Amino acid sequence: MKFRKDINGLRAIAVIAVVLFHFNPNLIPGGFAGVDVFFVISGYLMTSIIFRGIEQKNFSISKFYIARVNRIIPALGVLCLTLLVFGWFYLIPTDYKVLAKHAATSTSFLSNIIYWTESGYFDSSSHEKWLLHTWSLSVEWQFYIIYPAALVLLSRVLSVTALKNCIIHLTLVGFIFCIYATFTWPNMSYYLFPTRAWEMMFGGLAYLFSLNNMSEKQKRNIGVIGNCLIITSCVFITQDVPWPGYMAIVPVLGAFLVIQAQNSNSFISQNIFIQKIGSWSYSIYLWHWPIVVGLAYFSIYNIYTVFAGITLTILLGYLSYKYIERINFITTFHKPMDLVKSKPLHIAFFTCVLSSSIYITNGISGHYDENVLIADRESSNKNPFKCMVENKFPCYIGNKENIKAIIIGDSHADALTTSLASVFNLNKEGIIALTKSACPYIINALSTKSGNECFIENQKREAFLLNNYENIPVIWAARTGVYIYGQSNKKRINNKLDTQPSIFFKEKYNIPNEDFFIELEENLNETISKLRKKHPIYIVQPTPEMRRNIPKAIAKNYLLKNKSTEFAIDESLYLQRNTKIRNLLNKIAYTNDAVILDPAKILCSDNKCIAEIQNRPIYFDGDHLSEFGNKLLTPMFLTIVKESK
Repeated sequence: MKFRKDINGLRAIAVIAVVLFHFNPNLIPGGFAGVDVFFVISGYLMTSIIFRGIEQKNFSISKFYIARVNRIIPALGVLCLTLLVFGWFYLIPTDYKVLAKHAATSTSFLSNIIYWTESGYFDSSSHEKWLLHTWSLSVEWQFYIIYPAALVLLSRVLSVTALKNCIIHLTLVGFIFCIYATFTWPNMSYYLFPTRAWEMMFGGLAYLFSLNNMSEKQKRNIGVIGNCLIITSCVFITQDVPWPGYMAIVPVLGAFLVIQAQNSNSFISQNIFIQKIGSWSYSIYLWHWPIVVGLAYFSIYNIYTVFAGITLTILLGYLSYKYIERINFITTFHKPMDLVKSKPLHIAFFTCVLSSSIYITNGISGHYDENVLIADRESSNKNPFKCMVENKFPCYIGNKENIKAIIIGDSHADALTTSLASVFNLNKEGIIALTKSACPYIINALSTKSGNECFIENQKREAFLLNNYENIPVIWAARTGVYIYGQSNKKRINNKLDTQPSIFFKEKYNIPNEDFFIELEENLNETISKLRKKHPIYIVQPTPEMRRNIPKAIAKNYLLKNKSTEFAIDESLYLQRNTKIRNLLNKIAYTNDAVILDPAKILCSDNKCIAEIQNRPIYFDGDHLSEFGNKLLTPMFLTIVKESK
C-alpha cells in the first residue's frame, strides 16, 4: 500500500493529544480521544489489507497475523522487560508483583480485561499502573484476531457488495451498543473490545467507500473539517463526559473525514516534524505513560519535569522506532511452524515467563530488605473473616449461639470488626458484622452503585436488626467524610485535587452545604432512633485518614533509602475534615442516648495522628486500619463488654 502522509500526520495528531493529556490534562482536557483516532486508523489499514486480499483471492490470515506480530510485539516486549528490570531496583514487592501481572497480560494482549476488573481509567490509582496504556493495544489485537477471520468466513457466503453492507450495519449496531453500554456499564465500555470495535470498523468504511473523485478544494475542505472535529473533541471534551458514548463520534468522524480527504499537500502532510512524530507514534505511545507514572512515583511532578518527560518520550520513541520497530524479525514464512520460531513470539514468551515468575514469588520478595517486607506486608493484613469480601450476610464471628455485639457499616466498620471481636472470648461468645464497602447504614440513603445497591442492603439490615438479637449492642461505624467531601488524599498528579464529593442521598451537591447536613442529620437520626428502640447503640467517630497509602510509603522509603520521613498527619487536618461530622454524630448520640466511641483519642496525641508504630504501618492503605492497627482500639470497645453481660 502506498505510504499516506496524511494518515501519518493523523497518527502524529493522535499521539500528541494523548501524550499532552497524560502529562497534564489541563493542557488538552480531551486528549484521550487520540486513542479513538488511532482505532479509526487501524480499522482503515486493516480493512484495506484484508479486502484487497479477498478481492485478489490471495489473502493469507497467517501472513496477516505475522505482520501484526512483527509490528507490535518487539517494541512492546522491550518496554515490558525494561520496566521489569527497573522494578527490581525501585518498586516495592506489591507494586513489582502488580507490574509483573500487567506485563504478562500486556504481552498476551489481555490487559484491557484486567484493567477493566481493577478500576476506572481516570481513577487516581491509574497513575500507579505502569502499563495501563497497553489496554488499547489489547483491544486492537483482539480486533486483528477476530476481524479478518470473520471477513474471510463471510466472504465465502456473501458478495463483496453484500459484505460491505454488512460492515455498515455492524458498525451502526456497534455504535448503538456502545452508547447503551457506556451509560450502563461505564468501566467495561471504556476497556473492552465490543464497545470499541465500531470505531475500527468506521475506519474500515473510509476504505470501502472512499471518495476518490473530489477536487483539491473539496479535499482541503473535508480535511479541515475533520481536523477541526478532532481538535474540538480534544479541547472541549473532558473526563466528565461518559466515554466512549455518543460523543465519541466526534473524533471518529473527524479521523474518517481526514482519511477520506487524502490530502497529501496540507501543512500536516508536508511538515517534517509532524511526519517524524507520526512515524515514531507507536513507540512514543509505548514510552510516554511509564514516564508519566515515573514522575508521579518519585514525586517530581512539576512544569520542568513535564517538559523533560515529553522530550524524553520523543527521544525514546525515536530510538525504539529506529532500532526495534524497523527490524524485520520474521524474514521468511513458508509453513505454520515457522511462526513458532519467530523472535517476536520468543520475546513475548520470555516476558510472560519472567513476569509469571515475579508474580508467583510476590515480586521475588527474597531480594528485599526485611524492613521493606514488613511495611509492604501490612497492605494485605486485613480482616481475615472476609465478611465484606465474600458478601456474607450476616457474618458470624466466634460462637454464633452467644452473640454479644453487632457492628454495622461500610469498609471502615469492616476494618474495625476484629478489634471489636478481640474483647470477647470467641470460643464462648460471638459477634455479627453487617458490613459492605461504600454502604454506611443510613436509612433513605440512595446509592452510587448500580441498582441502588446500598439502599437495598440497608433495607435488609434494618429488617435484620429490628427482628433479631434484641438488646444486643449495635456499633455504628462509617467513613462519613468521604460521602460528604470525597477522597481525603488531596495530593494528586498534575496538582489536581480530588475533592469531588461522593454523595448519594436525594440530591448531589458539588459543594456540601447546610441543606445537605440537615438531610444527613435527619436520615441518620431516624436510623439511630429506630435502632435504639431495640438495641443499645454505640457510634464510632471517624478514623483519622492519612491521605496516602502508608504501607507503600514506608516500604518505598526503606527501599529508596530516603531520610527519615514524617508519616503522621497533623491533628488539625483530621479536625478540619471531621469537626462538623463529629459534632453531628455527638448531637445524634445525645438525642438518642447512644454512646460515642472515639478512635482519635487513641490514635491522636500531641497534635499528631499516628500512621505507624516503630516503622510498622497501622493502616493497610491510607484510611483503613490494618489488623495490627485496629488492635490499638481494643480498649475503646471494652465498655461494650459490660453492656453485653
